[in-house]
Amino acid sequence: MTMGERLKEERLRIGVNQTVLAEKCGVTKNTQLAYEKGERNPDTAYLAHAFSLGIDILYLVTGERKPLPAESISAADAQFLSVYKRVSEADRDVLLRMVSAFAQAGDSEGKKERN
Repeated sequence: MTMGERLKEERLRIGVNQTVLAEKCGVTKNTQLAYEKGERNPDTAYLAHAFSLGIDILYLVTGERKPLPAESISAADAQFLSVYKRVSEADRDVLLRMVSAFAQAGDSEGKKERN
């Protein structure tokens, strides 16, 4: 997978379209498109902005994902995990199905917005 392909993958993962990412990273949509096609490579200023938006820069550059330390999760994620750990196994299954349904619905809505 090329850097451009990884950039597109990361952009979709954080849920923004090319125009939004370009604006937030200080480039034009055409430049963003050139990055994703592999015709050009982003500079460090672009990468710094992309990192602040949640793009995994190490993965973008190297193609390798490194596990994050447990303390790097957000307070909201930690709160959810705390509640999840306190419920019964049967309730965990229900929560997982429910959260999966919400995520799938969100993915569908995000695709509509990106198109």
